[in-house]
Amino acid sequence: MSSPLFDPVFGSTAASAALTDTAWIRAILDVEVALAYACAAAGLIPAGDAAEIERAATDLNVDATALGRGAKAGGNPVIPLVDLLRREAAAPARSVHHGATSQDIMDTALMLLIRRAGRVVLADARRCVDAAADLARRHRGTLMVARTLGQQAVPTTFGAVAAGWAVSVHDAATALSDALGAAPVQMGGAAGTLAPLHPHGRAVAALLAERLELREPPMPWHTDRVPLARIATAFGILAGACSGPALTVTLLSATEVGEVTEDAPGGSSAMPHKRNPVAAITARAAASRVAGPVSTILSTMSHDHQRASGTWHAEWQTIAEIVRGTGGATARLAECLSGLQVHADVMRRNLDITGGAILAERVTAALADHTDDARAIVTAACASGRRLDEEPRILDHLSSDTVRTLTDPARYIGHASDHVDAALAHIAGATDANSTERNS
Repeated sequence: MSSPLFDPVFGSTAASAALTDTAWIRAILDVEVALAYACAAAGLIPAGDAAEIERAATDLNVDATALGRGAKAGGNPVIPLVDLLRREAAAPARSVHHGATSQDIMDTALMLLIRRAGRVVLADARRCVDAAADLARRHRGTLMVARTLGQQAVPTTFGAVAAGWAVSVHDAATALSDALGAAPVQMGGAAGTLAPLHPHGRAVAALLAERLELREPPMPWHTDRVPLARIATAFGILAGACSGPALTVTLLSATEVGEVTEDAPGGSSAMPHKRNPVAAITARAAASRVAGPVSTILSTMSHDHQRASGTWHAEWQTIAEIVRGTGGATARLAECLSGLQVHADVMRRNLDITGGAILAERVTAALADHTDDARAIVTAACASGRRLDEEPRILDHLSSDTVRTLTDPARYIGHASDHVDAALAHIAGATDANSTERNS
């Protein structure tokens, strides 16, 4: 739930502002107004009634607490809100909520709500991508050690690491944008047949979708929850995409590693020396809150008959928690990456602490041309802690200059820089394509 105390900590303030009770009420009223205009366009109610319903919805002052109490009897807030709208509007009662059922309004309002909140999340995701791409560009050739299973592995570049973050968040955000862009209108009437609107029901559904800029589905989806599950999982994937970079920044910020520092690290109430990567930590915390609610949405997809008995009702607050958590993860990661300080000198120092052992595979390959015991010799040298260019059994076959060349990190980064270029091109190409699509 929204919390003025904790939303700023977890970066959820902006997302929560788009998911308030007031925002819910406004979304429901927006659907009712759009429905009235759709029915008027189909000739089912007078155009003047639609205009009056819009006026009443605009002027309606709704007490969310009182509406919540009124919603208890029917199990959703549409019923008491429609009663208020009918009392306020100088139009026949039949013109309000014409041909619809509560689920039509709630499902469509939910789609409007999460699309509006989703814009906030996607804007922060774009900030993450831009910040990571900038780091990749600036540190394309900044050497660092790659780590696998928590241990030093072989050389890479920080640019390649940051490029991986940029692609991951970019692709997850693109998938979420696509899922939100496919959000469907809901219009099925009491049990999905649109009988009260026949033979104009499908036309009304199409007009409603057009007015709200939602997708027109082939049929009502009252108990087909794939559309909502697709959106929920897309949010969850984006949250997960933010969690990885947040964890890596936290680990790289450790005192013993010290390769990056957040621009505004947090302190400790007890330890004055602490410089905690708080933005990364809370981004990860926010992302960690998303998987559970996504699982709930997936587990409640078994809707019975033509309207679910409980699983439908479980969705409303659950999807809000998913959006809040993802919004927090993107917002806090954007803060983390936008001001991230990269300490190239420390990265170089950490590359050298093994005395060339991180490039033992390269020395082994060269030594194998001279002896069948190459792997055993190099393994023993690494275990002893002796520098490889000082190991006598290696120097029996290779000169120290040759070993130093073989263990030069700059000579063993493979396609790291190429990966950066490809990642930046991928992101730029997708951005240009999206811009062209929006402007067409």
